[in-house]
Amino acid sequence: MKLRDTLPRGPLGFGAAPLGNMFRNISDAEAAATVNAAWEEGTRFFDTAPFYGAGLSEIRLGEELSKHRREEYVLSTKVGRLILEETEDADSREFGEKGDIFKYGRANKIAYDYTADGTHKSIEDSLKRMNVDRIDFVWVHDVAQDFYGDDWISIFDIARKGAFVALSRLRDQGVIKGWGLGVNKVQPVEMLFDLSEVQPDATLLAGRYSLLDHELALQRLMPAAAARGIDIVVGGPYSSGVLAGGAHFEYGKVPQDIADKVEKIKALCARHHVPIKAAALQFSLAHPASAAVIPGASKPERIKEDHAAIKAAIPADFWRELREQRLVSQVAPLPIDQR
Repeated sequence: MKLRDTLPRGPLGFGAAPLGNMFRNISDAEAAATVNAAWEEGTRFFDTAPFYGAGLSEIRLGEELSKHRREEYVLSTKVGRLILEETEDADSREFGEKGDIFKYGRANKIAYDYTADGTHKSIEDSLKRMNVDRIDFVWVHDVAQDFYGDDWISIFDIARKGAFVALSRLRDQGVIKGWGLGVNKVQPVEMLFDLSEVQPDATLLAGRYSLLDHELALQRLMPAAAARGIDIVVGGPYSSGVLAGGAHFEYGKVPQDIADKVEKIKALCARHHVPIKAAALQFSLAHPASAAVIPGASKPERIKEDHAAIKAAIPADFWRELREQRLVSQVAPLPIDQR
């Protein structure tokens, strides 16, 4: 099933990673207020994962969504990591290139399991944490170099024989609507597309189709997704926050060349009276393969900004100058190309 056809209120979704205390410790009340703000603004697509705060994001999201009828929204989560009852020192955990991104999350140990049995167990646990009877889309999480280094291909192979097959069966049985990868890298998605034994329905690609980073995805992944009818959910449209006034790029310190590019984009936005969030969201959605975009938020006011941004009228001259100044790839589809 095409993901874009399941979205009742359009392509703007909610990325729930911040609810897992990503980078900072937020209160239950602040998390609840953020989810409620998303609902009130019309968000009906929510994405989370066991990894986000060792189950904290799922628990918080499920608590608020339980106030609404299940058929009113689309829910996705991820497999590949099991959250154990055993605890550990959360401050000592590091996650590949992402460092201590969730050091403020729950202290439960995280076990990696991309087998078929692990996939079923992960889904069962997620259903319990969120107190829901079904999950719509399931992403196989982080089978990529940023978490597993040179071992990532062997991890991918385990998922190919385990998680991919299990999720295909669950889809064919009607238990879930679809599946794909949930990754921050282009290469695993290209490998998935090349497989003949399984066929994904969609894929969550974080950070690789933003204003600041899209050229690699444009070479093969995005055209292949469009040609095959595989929907792309764009995660991280603000590049870990730097495009929304934050201090992170790729979950770390902002490199100088990125900071310089952000300033040029900001200057162009100011000249045309365009909110930079609007430029970021509308760029990510302009590609035919893009079915949804899921910026993360942990403050209610950010949700309102996102909804205003996706509806903002952006003059054609802004997009023309963005391309002329080579601030985006010359072959990147822009909203003006659709007019």
